[in-house]
Amino acid sequence: MDIERLGNGLAFLKEAERLKSVLRTAYTTTGRQEDTAAHTWRLCLMAMTFERELAPLDMTRVLKLCVLHDLGEAIHGDQPAIAQDADKNTQERLDLLTVMAPLDEALKLEFLTLWEDYEQGTSREARLVKGLDKLETILQHSQGDNPSDFDYAFNLTYGTRQTDAEPVLTMLRTLVDGETQRRIDHAE
Repeated sequence: MDIERLGNGLAFLKEAERLKSVLRTAYTTTGRQEDTAAHTWRLCLMAMTFERELAPLDMTRVLKLCVLHDLGEAIHGDQPAIAQDADKNTQERLDLLTVMAPLDEALKLEFLTLWEDYEQGTSREARLVKGLDKLETILQHSQGDNPSDFDYAFNLTYGTRQTDAEPVLTMLRTLVDGETQRRIDHAE
């Protein structure tokens, strides 16, 4: 057992803790603004809930992708879907490297490789996680206690390329879009 590696791991976890304070544009059912760590938690839970429907896949890889996909946001925060910036991925990668600085090179490389797989959608697992990520966001929007001017209609087209990647994602999208449409109808 290497005490230095353990200490470096704790230093990394202290950096990663910042994700708990990164606020998103979504709100919970109690009206509290959602944080990125909560989004990541429910994304992991979604993947576990639908594991059988998503099979065959490497579930360990899926969960690692879920956990790491927004870790770079710990430094500069979340960027709302309606205001995407072309440099977002570049900045998020730099921020991820900053958060991972305490880790040993092998673990940094593993995490960075997983993050890049997610960003590029290289593996089937990454494409599934990308689709689930969009669905989790839309689901939160549809169930949250949002401001009165919240644009639910945006969700009906948001992330369709990612959710069309697999039949199970398309089916889930239909259900989640139904939730969104009910919110729209209720607001009118």
